Amino acid sequence: MNDDELLRDSLTAHAERNRQAWNATADAYQDEHGAFLEVSGGLAWGVWQIPEAELQVLGDVRGKDMLELGCGAAQWSIALARAGARPIGLDLSDRQLEHARTAMARAGVSFPLVHASAEHVPLPDATFDVVFCDYGATTFTDPYRTVPEAARLLRSGGLFAFSHSSPVLSITWAPDAERAGDRLVADYFGMRQFEYEDSIDFNLPYGEWIALLHQSGFEVEDLIETRPSADAISTYRDELQREWSRRWPAECIWRARRR
Repeated sequence: MNDDELLRDSLTAHAERNRQAWNATADAYQDEHGAFLEVSGGLAWGVWQIPEAELQVLGDVRGKDMLELGCGAAQWSIALARAGARPIGLDLSDRQLEHARTAMARAGVSFPLVHASAEHVPLPDATFDVVFCDYGATTFTDPYRTVPEAARLLRSGGLFAFSHSSPVLSITWAPDAERAGDRLVADYFGMRQFEYEDSIDFNLPYGEWIALLHQSGFEVEDLIETRPSADAISTYRDELQREWSRRWPAECIWRARRR
């Protein structure tokens, strides 16, 4: 059995479906968004690329062992390596990891890449100072698998930081719509899995996120509800979505500390 077969055997049904979707769309995704992500130097959050220097989510990364969940083309990890961190990039899509290797060679940096799901990471316990994700794996994996896995991978006192769509966005964006609206279209209580044509996304109510983090051994330090500037641009969203995101929280970033 080869490595790819071993990986598939370890995947949940939704992870395998998302793996196939990302392999099919990775090239188009990087063509559409790769340059936008590189303009920010890799150190920026979410669809509006709000700078880490402004938000201060990760803090000083020099000398830190860091794991990026859902690294894509590894724009974040490349920037972190340049800043003195020791990153490892993980992604479920082997095609995205090919883009990461190309980007790393172009940037002249080297660090390990892991082909795996964030729900089941083939790395030892207590390996990292920081486990983080910017709209990657924490959108496409079951939180009840990924959050405990992040806790397992972190050393005592380690930081788990991740961004994803806000629950508010999830309950105002109909599956067949181009953008979120100003009416509730889905239940808030009980939200967890959202099925689309090719992929499956996940989200939880705020209180359930907090309870899951606590149960997994974390103390919540911060919940940042990001807001784009009035002139922000994005390859992910249009002007109407920018105005929506200035009225209501479309994205959030959690900071939690491993007890």
